[in-house]
Amino acid sequence: MVSIFLRSLVYNVLFYALLVFWILIAVPTYLMPPRAFMAVAKAWARSSIRLMRVICNTKVEYRGLEKIPKGPLIVASKHQSMWETFALLQFFDAPLFIYKRELAWIPFFGWYLIKSKMIGVDRDGGMRSLMQMARRAPKEIRSGRQLIIFPEGTRTPVDAPPHYVSSGVPCMPVALNSGLFWPRRTFMRYPGTLVVEFLDPLPPDLSRREFITRIRASIEDATNRLVEAARQEQAQLFGRVPGSTPAKA
Repeated sequence: MVSIFLRSLVYNVLFYALLVFWILIAVPTYLMPPRAFMAVAKAWARSSIRLMRVICNTKVEYRGLEKIPKGPLIVASKHQSMWETFALLQFFDAPLFIYKRELAWIPFFGWYLIKSKMIGVDRDGGMRSLMQMARRAPKEIRSGRQLIIFPEGTRTPVDAPPHYVSSGVPCMPVALNSGLFWPRRTFMRYPGTLVVEFLDPLPPDLSRREFITRIRASIEDATNRLVEAARQEQAQLFGRVPGSTPAKA
């Protein structure tokens, strides 16, 4: 575990150094079309993932890539860690995120959010803010973008019960087990095989109740399967799952 601690420490230092590097590289793109900045953002995502493989021995497997349709799309992903917020960028031509408006105040980073036409939401704005988002999001999607949402609204621990909200539009569910390798509220990064699985897209004509039922079942069933497989792999690597209570002798 000492080796994992040191590897995690090194990775985190290099991860944020890499982030600063790509932010500086992206400066000229502020005068270019949004797709120029997005190309840099995707390069940052890929380099961060490769760095995690080299430093932490965390392999990544992507399943179901052939199911991703071209053009307008909503992607509803399980949200277990920060990892998926940048890793999913690389698979879509014009990804769109909804972010806390306070992030726009961060120098450079916030400017890029505005430049790439992401949707900022004032969490204290109540219904008015939600209405503004509801009006703008469909316009951006119809223009050919891919809206990436986390239906649960926040990162959840691996075994936390799900809580979904309906997007009301066609979407592709995404399951993953990133929380076992990039846990929330800790800098530890664990080795093993992180899996992202793109599932069958849901049709656009579902009722709200049916949509919530189907997306919950689709994402949670697949996520539970991926988490269980990863835990078995970690048990073989460490003798137990990291963070769990050691078995008594």
